[in-house]
Amino acid sequence: MLITNHVLGGALVALASPGTTSAFGAGVVSHFAMDVVPHWGDPDQEVFLRVAVVDGLVGLATMALVARLAPAERRATVVAGMLGACLPDADKPSELFFGRSPFPVAVDRFHKAIQTESTRRMPQEFLVATAQLLTVGLLVRRAVRGAGPRRR
Repeated sequence: MLITNHVLGGALVALASPGTTSAFGAGVVSHFAMDVVPHWGDPDQEVFLRVAVVDGLVGLATMALVARLAPAERRATVVAGMLGACLPDADKPSELFFGRSPFPVAVDRFHKAIQTESTRRMPQEFLVATAQLLTVGLLVRRAVRGAGPRRR
């Protein structure tokens, strides 16, 4: 699953979470739930890295945008959900730059075992991202309206 989709999934679970700790935990759980769904992947490391770099930058920009648009009183919770949703994929840059994953072997083994990847599933990634982006936008807009000044 592309990291941008994990960012948006983390935002969604965070918007339904009561606080930062639960949002972070729900974000981590959402990551594994999303990785169970068959998704894009490429065994060619060169292709994978080209896509991963672009996706990482888009995911970071998406995280900044969603955090900026979230109501101030929910911002920390939303960021916690997005960070939790991205955390399990910290193994990839860590392996690339440091030669090892920061997680125990059992976690990495589980994470790899649940994934079904195919080079033909990129259109699905874009559909998932679009649906999540529209939903996050709707929920953030609704939350901003609800957080605004109240009339008496």
